[in-house]
Amino acid sequence: MKQLSGIDATFLYMETDKTPMHVAGLTLYDLPKGFRGSFHKHFTEFFRGRVHLVPIFGKKLATAAFQIDHPGWVDAGELDFDYHIQSAKLPKPGTRKQLEELVGRLHADRLDRRRPLWQFTVIEGLEGRKAALYSKVHHAAIDGGAGMVITKALYDVTEEPREVPAPEPKPPVRKPGDLERAVLSLSDITSNIVRQQLTFVENIPKMVSQMTDMIAPVLAGKIGLPQMLAPRTPFNVTVGPERSYAARSVSLSDAKAIAKATSTKLNDVVMAITSGACRRYLKDRQALPDAALVAFVPISMREVGNSDLNNQVFGMNVPLATNYGDPLKRLKKIAQESGATKTLAASVKDTAPSDFTLIGAPTLLPGLMQLYGGTRLADHIPQVVNLCISNTQGPPFPLFCAGAKVTALYPVSIATHGVGLNVTVQSYLDHLDFGVTADAKALPDADLFGDLLVASFEELKAASSAMPAA
Repeated sequence: MKQLSGIDATFLYMETDKTPMHVAGLTLYDLPKGFRGSFHKHFTEFFRGRVHLVPIFGKKLATAAFQIDHPGWVDAGELDFDYHIQSAKLPKPGTRKQLEELVGRLHADRLDRRRPLWQFTVIEGLEGRKAALYSKVHHAAIDGGAGMVITKALYDVTEEPREVPAPEPKPPVRKPGDLERAVLSLSDITSNIVRQQLTFVENIPKMVSQMTDMIAPVLAGKIGLPQMLAPRTPFNVTVGPERSYAARSVSLSDAKAIAKATSTKLNDVVMAITSGACRRYLKDRQALPDAALVAFVPISMREVGNSDLNNQVFGMNVPLATNYGDPLKRLKKIAQESGATKTLAASVKDTAPSDFTLIGAPTLLPGLMQLYGGTRLADHIPQVVNLCISNTQGPPFPLFCAGAKVTALYPVSIATHGVGLNVTVQSYLDHLDFGVTADAKALPDADLFGDLLVASFEELKAASSAMPAA
């Protein structure tokens, strides 16, 4: 049994019926020329020959002895493809809005922890000879970087699928009895706890040094103190069991041109687009706070070439300058705040634990999460951030799946208590694909918010184009 890291296991502990902790993607396809029949059956046969390329898809959870420490992954045996690859068909006319509403409903359903923590839904009936794939995997298994490993297994760079080597036969494994497994697990848990404590003690001098490095620029006046709390907005509520979703695309070339013209980064432009949509949405509802909204922005700690299917992520909080009406001033302010925050985050990134252990965590932490949601504390206590914004680089070349051409790769992410809005972006070919995932109460009209993202992009594009040449 391979034990989960503390970060991976946390996504299990945070999960309740109202806060499912899976991440997902919505992929759009142009069906192969002349294709007839069920794309669900076609895709299922195709993926049966590739599922072994993603090892985590053949694993399921096993609890540690007496629930003392984090669970682990064990071989799941024969996969039930009737469960793992579902079928859905949109009623006519099969519009984008119908697709988004279906994704919102699918995304609200938790994965079955008795099985490997992944499930695909092949969606047919889209107008224009298109199909879609909604694919969800528990966040305990992957982060955005690891998700690219699944993309490589699933897709090809030519219309003709590549030959994939067959899986190696697995030798039979003797299953230990309950008592033997408990003794083995307790031994592993004890060694893990000792190792974690020793690692913590060894890292104390490094933590003190890096905290000093972080505070020094603030004391010297080189950078200001970050905004510590976020203003209250309709996004910051105790989330319910329903989700709303929207998917939109904008030009990647134009976004890069905005960044170049304003001497900012592409990630700053993504945050500015989202900031403009938030400002307009809240202002129209007379709910725009005087203080700037704050976004949590994940930072990958994954080394180049690392393909481990686990979570390797840090993060920073960035004020979004929603109190600026001018789109260019808003972008410049975001770039300034992002640079300063990134400097602070970089100084402590190495001290952030990639693993932790806590005796009784599988029982204690889910109980605390249930208490937090049940008491609706998120409706009353101050929040550190208002929303989450994530940006992942995708392939700049066309992809194919089972002979079908991929036309868009929209992310579908997580809403949590107190942070009911998540905007995740992935680049593909020459467009940025925005996925808006939200609690249905915090953002009941995700489709409108999606339109505001496009409008915010166009506003920023027009303003940067009108700038005098450098």
